[in-house]
Amino acid sequence: MADTLRFEVPEDLDGDRVDRVLASLFEVSRAQARALLDRGVLIDGSPARPSDRVHAGSVLTSPSPEAAADLQPEPVSFEVIHEDPALIVVNKPPGLVVHPGAGSGHGTLAAGLLHRYPELRGVGAPGRWGLVHRLDRDTSGVLLVARTAKAHARLSADLANRAIGRTYTALVHGAFSTQTGAIEAPIGRDPSRPTRRAVVPGGKPALTRYEVVAEYPETGLTLLDVTLETGRTHQIRVHMAAIDHPLVGDRTYSTVNTPVEVPRVFLHARRVDLQHPSTGDPVSFEADLPEDLARVLTDLEIRPDIPPLPLPSHS
Repeated sequence: MADTLRFEVPEDLDGDRVDRVLASLFEVSRAQARALLDRGVLIDGSPARPSDRVHAGSVLTSPSPEAAADLQPEPVSFEVIHEDPALIVVNKPPGLVVHPGAGSGHGTLAAGLLHRYPELRGVGAPGRWGLVHRLDRDTSGVLLVARTAKAHARLSADLANRAIGRTYTALVHGAFSTQTGAIEAPIGRDPSRPTRRAVVPGGKPALTRYEVVAEYPETGLTLLDVTLETGRTHQIRVHMAAIDHPLVGDRTYSTVNTPVEVPRVFLHARRVDLQHPSTGDPVSFEADLPEDLARVLTDLEIRPDIPPLPLPSHS
């Protein structure tokens, strides 16, 4: 019998049916996920049925599909901002897929992490060993990786409880009438295009806050600090498009012509604020804007050195 795997449900799958969660985590079909359920899957120690819904932080115990369990280590280039016995902080480069999925089985950050840190195998979700959250392929910046099961459980719980601050730098279309704002709108699959997300009735709750850093009326663009209160797939891109301020370079959620040349979606995970999973002390990690996006700002005569945010208070 295949090994049994035990892992916590990530925030972006909160509220989903368990068969969909298994299909997403293992990158298998729904039929294969149901076959795992037939073999015996537990939710927080209780037998699961396909229609049962799970919550972020719930512990799933499942037989391991061979493909997910057999993530192979590979040498992959990425920068490590910080590492200690419990925590690794990565500065993910643009273009690097975080974990295996459809059309991206090799050369992922997950494989590179396993190559550099073999002890990650068995920590967290299968095929995504150590990863606490994710970034889109074209999004650069700070990413948290737990080095132990205890650290993974703590960080996953903090993420689900909105105790981890995540700040992004984004360049968007249009001007704003106020310096700060919030977008609270449910996000789910786009009924017309299943590979996309959209603001839809009955979607998962999602909250995004933003602050204007600089306005450039000559190009019709605005530079923002964007803070995630929740972690839905494509949340910033979907929310900004929903209020008619799509991200510059986003060809999935925008048809607006861009007045500058951009190599990708202008979105960078600049800063993460958290309590260290071992000590409980408040810590922050930042990643400078990468060269490709800094060049865009230079072309716009915008300074690329975004000022750091003040350290948040922790109770």
